[in-house]
Amino acid sequence: MTLYFEEEGEITLPLKCREIAEKVAEAALDAVGCPYEAQVCFLLTMNNQIQEMNMEFRGMEKPTDVLSFPMIEYAVPGEFDFLEEREDCFDPETGELTLGDIVVSKEKVIAQAEEYGHSILREYAFLIVHSILHLTGYDHMEENERRVMEEKQDEIMDLLNIIR
Repeated sequence: MTLYFEEEGEITLPLKCREIAEKVAEAALDAVGCPYEAQVCFLLTMNNQIQEMNMEFRGMEKPTDVLSFPMIEYAVPGEFDFLEEREDCFDPETGELTLGDIVVSKEKVIAQAEEYGHSILREYAFLIVHSILHLTGYDHMEENERRVMEEKQDEIMDLLNIIR
């Protein structure tokens, strides 16, 4: 897996952010059964930048913890079979499946870790897992989708042994 990692802003999380993001993303992709080498663009930023993106892309004028920008629309979450017939989903130079972009707010990671009473590592990893699931077709808009996605998130966090 290739993770194009970028970090901006004055706050630094007390973690090896790139290494953790790579490990968590790889584990999440393995857990959903992604049969391809994949690539993800990852931006670790501040509330003001993610708020601008949230307004631009979702019409919500407030900062959020994570934004996911999938490059592929899945009929069924985590079903990759249809991709064999599509060349437009793969990087022509590397052959990797281009999943999309993840944007995480460092300030939200810290605040939510405190609010939920768990570690910054747990919150950071959870947001990455959540976003990778979005990039592979999972969603939580409907109740049944939410249950499936939450179960998959819990399964991946357990596999990583990153608990509350």
